[in-house]
Amino acid sequence: MRHHRCRGGSAGCVLASRLSEDSDRKVLLVEAGPDHPDAATLPADVLDASQPTVEHDWGYTADEELDRGISVPRARFMGGCSATNACFAQRGAPQDYDGWVALGNPGWAFADVLDGFRRLESDADFADQWHGSDGPIPVRRHPRSELNAVQTAFLDGATAVGHPYVDDHNQPGVVGVGPSPRTVRDGIRMSTAITYLAQARVRPNLTIQPDNTVASVECKGTRVTGIRLLDGTLIEADRVVLAAGAYASPAILTRSGIGPGGELQRLAIRPVLELPGVGANLSDHALLSIELPTRPSQSPSRFGVHATLHSGPITDPDAPPDLMMFTAGPFDVDPEQIPGGAAFGIVVGLMAPRSRGWVRLVSSDPNDPPRIHFGHLTDPEDLDAMLDGITEARRIALSEPVASIVTSTELSPGPDVPAGDRRALASWALESVSTFHHPVGTCAMGAAPELGAVTDAHGSVHGIEGLTVADASVMPTVPTGTPNLPTVMVAEHIARWLRSS
Repeated sequence: MRHHRCRGGSAGCVLASRLSEDSDRKVLLVEAGPDHPDAATLPADVLDASQPTVEHDWGYTADEELDRGISVPRARFMGGCSATNACFAQRGAPQDYDGWVALGNPGWAFADVLDGFRRLESDADFADQWHGSDGPIPVRRHPRSELNAVQTAFLDGATAVGHPYVDDHNQPGVVGVGPSPRTVRDGIRMSTAITYLAQARVRPNLTIQPDNTVASVECKGTRVTGIRLLDGTLIEADRVVLAAGAYASPAILTRSGIGPGGELQRLAIRPVLELPGVGANLSDHALLSIELPTRPSQSPSRFGVHATLHSGPITDPDAPPDLMMFTAGPFDVDPEQIPGGAAFGIVVGLMAPRSRGWVRLVSSDPNDPPRIHFGHLTDPEDLDAMLDGITEARRIALSEPVASIVTSTELSPGPDVPAGDRRALASWALESVSTFHHPVGTCAMGAAPELGAVTDAHGSVHGIEGLTVADASVMPTVPTGTPNLPTVMVAEHIARWLRSS
């Protein structure tokens, strides 16, 4: 009997489900937050797919000095961020995954992972070689009748200024504006807890242990022996699969004595193995938005459409889009302060960032949150691309469909940042940039640990027998789409390898 220990985030629920399909394996799924075996008992905000929720959270913030202490929500709940996110179901571009192979990770080309994407989904709108029809996660797109006035105006405005209409953002090679694929059914957020895990709960070889925090991985020499919980309990295992995400997975490794030598020495942690890449290479989609006044509007969803586009320097029409745009709102505001009584944002995400940050421990105490630095827009090319995105958002805002629902002058960046003043726009961007909440890369896959790789192409931690990482942290670069669906795919891909090994 093989023993596996996983954690119950977006990827962990997938791993527990797929690994427990083999009755010869005994699987324990450990989650720091609560579990709701009966979906009917889920909190209303977790069920509601119309907007994200941050009420079930670890309470992380980014570095106060380097990143203005911006909030960094991460779900402390069975299903992880798939239980609290905006439900975007994007894959990114085929070149994203081919790029992982070029970085020393065979088996991750788009042709290799397409089957994983198909296997995870049941697409309600398309049945072709690119889509799955019988996977655990339902994917659908909002028809025009479900869009609110802001979404409709953005869709019409973007096409009016020249962005091509696309009906399927998950078809390879498409760039343009159209309905967003989302993990939603009947208005309910389809997390991996109520899709993958639900179908596995009855298996006798799967044990689910919520409300328990993993403090560290235990090793004998360089061989994993189990995990230690926050209360000191040791749980033995033949293999440990970390799926705690891009912030917590490197934190657990470092607390376990696996990480940069200087960090281990600073924190007085007994070293097990020096791996300099643990916590480095943090890659995240930077986010900015222009804000505009409008009239209140009711909507069944705030995330019905989005656009993908290229920044100015990209001239190859077949290149992956490096910018994404969508609307947020409308949100009710004080009508005495903002004409119309509501406001909305045209949000711009930088989808192919060159900038890198890091995750480090403040102390060896598992109760202390990690120190997080994004490094957003520190690469000059990232800043230029983001300014192109904001400039294009303003151009769409001036189109007749959008202008017709705007009730006064732009709220942010506002008239003090004229459209033609790129220097003023850059200053505003650097002062205002935030996170799209898409961190990856802090336990990156690769062939050379001395060059920063933490795991090999199968997610196995270099130099540690029996330890696997299988979450967004292993992605060496962030996909050019929202990464929750790619995270599920990563879990599918690594689970298949674990079952065959």
